[in-house]
Amino acid sequence: MTAPSAPLAPSVIPSAFDGALAPDVAPNLARDLPHNASHSAAHSAAHKSATRSAHKPATHPFSHPSFAPAPNLASATPSMPSTPVALPGLRHRLSTRIISLSLIALLVVLTMIGGTLWLSWNLEGAGAAINDAGSIRMRANAVAIELAKARNGEPSLLEAQMSRMDHTLAQLRRGNPQRPLFLPTEPAIHAQFDRVALAWSDQMKPQVARDLAQAGGVPLGYVAALPAFVHQADQLVGMIEADNARMTDLLRMSQAALAAIACMGTVAVIYLLYLWIILPVLRLQDGLRRMAEREFSLRLPVESRDEFGTLSEGFNRMAAELQSLYRGLEARVAQKTAELARRNRDLETLYDVAAFLSEPNEAEALCRGFLTRLMQRFDADGGSVRVVDAVPGKLHMLVSEGLPADLVEDEHWMATDACHCGTATRDRIVTVADLRSRLRVPDTHADTGADPAESETLRCGDCGFAGLAAFRIDTPRGVLGMFGLHFRTPHVLNASDRQLLETLAQHLGVALEHLRLAATARQLAVVEERNLVAQGLHDSIAQGLNFLNLQVQLLDDATARGNLQEIGDIVPLLRFGVEESYQDVRELLLNFRSRLTQGELRRAVEDTVARFRRQCRTEAQLDIDDNDGRPLQPDEQLQVLFVLQEALSNVRKHAQAAHVSVRLHNGRDFRLTVQDDGEGFDSAELATRGDAHVGLHIMRERATRLNAQLTIESRPGQGTRVALLLPRGTAASPSPATSATNQPAPLP
Repeated sequence: MTAPSAPLAPSVIPSAFDGALAPDVAPNLARDLPHNASHSAAHSAAHKSATRSAHKPATHPFSHPSFAPAPNLASATPSMPSTPVALPGLRHRLSTRIISLSLIALLVVLTMIGGTLWLSWNLEGAGAAINDAGSIRMRANAVAIELAKARNGEPSLLEAQMSRMDHTLAQLRRGNPQRPLFLPTEPAIHAQFDRVALAWSDQMKPQVARDLAQAGGVPLGYVAALPAFVHQADQLVGMIEADNARMTDLLRMSQAALAAIACMGTVAVIYLLYLWIILPVLRLQDGLRRMAEREFSLRLPVESRDEFGTLSEGFNRMAAELQSLYRGLEARVAQKTAELARRNRDLETLYDVAAFLSEPNEAEALCRGFLTRLMQRFDADGGSVRVVDAVPGKLHMLVSEGLPADLVEDEHWMATDACHCGTATRDRIVTVADLRSRLRVPDTHADTGADPAESETLRCGDCGFAGLAAFRIDTPRGVLGMFGLHFRTPHVLNASDRQLLETLAQHLGVALEHLRLAATARQLAVVEERNLVAQGLHDSIAQGLNFLNLQVQLLDDATARGNLQEIGDIVPLLRFGVEESYQDVRELLLNFRSRLTQGELRRAVEDTVARFRRQCRTEAQLDIDDNDGRPLQPDEQLQVLFVLQEALSNVRKHAQAAHVSVRLHNGRDFRLTVQDDGEGFDSAELATRGDAHVGLHIMRERATRLNAQLTIESRPGQGTRVALLLPRGTAASPSPATSATNQPAPLP
């Protein structure tokens, strides 16, 4: 019997994890580990088990494209060699112990049961023997009675009684298994029985014959010998009863012993099962719990050579391998954490710089803020941004931070082959230079034959800078310039830092290109607006001034001739021309000062119509139907307002109308209609004049900017209708078009 095991103590077993245990134990132990550790333990266990299964590498919890998935820890941590463990020998197996214990218990129980069965059998046969031995006395007395009847001449059953006596004695001697009937095996009982049988056969039975032969008055000798015979029979019965009582006591003792053996056997079986099975299982369970709590230094004691001893050895191998894997995991987690922190810093820098570059700034402020952020991020002591000059092969320093004033003054412009900065710009080489060494910048375009040993120290190196990182700024149009970071201590940029700086250089290039395009767009807008102003001046003020010039010439001629009547006719015309020109100038000033924000179109239209009513006697009707349409953008509102102002100006100047209707509808599409009942005009004649009427041309250009349709319908004497349609929503936007026809054109 194996003694109880000692408490759990660490045991170093430098062997690999047992494959037989791995498929069931390893996944449960590793379920609380980080995902990579559980995957590695399961992968290692499945690799060593009989059923090998494929495992895909776990995806890193951070799904940013720049974050590569963590490699399998089984490849990062060397796996311990696996040695298959054979089953224990037959005599050491737990199954052998259990079977042996069961057979011993069965043998003991069968022995005790057989003994009690034998005792009960003997007791049953002794009981029948007591009955038959007791019947000897009865039959002996019955023989005496029948003998007396026979001597008196009465009918008797003497022969029958004597035959029964002989039969009873014969049964007691031979025994009868069917009843069962047999005398106890005690020799004294058999000796006493022999005496009783001998007394019957030698004394009592012959005496019956002698008594039958004597006369009736002679006393019977059988009756005289009967008490002694009965006494012998009583002794036999007493001896059998005493032996039966002894056997009964023995049966009770056997039953008590059987109960005691059953109790002790049960206790022994429980103890052995606890020692052989339950205690090892509890140890394994406690080991699993502690392993789940990441106590990988735990080792189970191996105190037996049975199956649980093999399991303990496999557990210890598994714990050793998990401990090794977890140590590797901790190192990789620390590495990945550091890498993740670095990449987070890179992303924060990229986001911060990109957000700053998207803000509206001038080029110098944009580059200065960009340079300041990079210097803070990379702990640089100085920096500069240089742009390509209009002169080929020249670099102009746009901004600088942390550089000495004399260095900035000396290098406010430089050639592209002068130093590392020029090389980075010219050859698109990411330059990380050590400024302490006497290095000459190589010329990749020509072989000068200069000796590098004769080169001089770079100018920035003389100013105390030990390192330089230079990156080219590219745009879709080409090279824009470069930026550089200066370090007073040697500084090394890894591959990720270089990639980040190259990306930031691209962002800076895009931002600077955006500024250039925005400036170009503003210049183009100014040119277009100046063109519209010029056209407006030509259509209004220029014609008025031409009229005034003509009247002044007539006035000079009339003055020279002294024609006062003609002078009196010309002066009112001059006053009318001046007032008309004043109104045109005022209208142009009001039009070009108009600035709208989203939602102000209604108020602006109402103000424009009200001003039109004040300027002329024409009745103006305004109808605005918003109809819950989407508001126009501010630039769209401004162009619509310009079209309305130009249309009303044409009505005021040329239509001589009594009534004008302005209708604005904002629904699925946006529509503006201006219709008057004035003189109208011939569209065909107007088409032959080309751009003679500048106002209509201005309205067409405004409509083209809106990607809208402008329709002008007019007939002489029947008024004019100007319609502006701006499609939107799900409908396809038609090509900008205008029409001026004699017949009314249907609106879409």
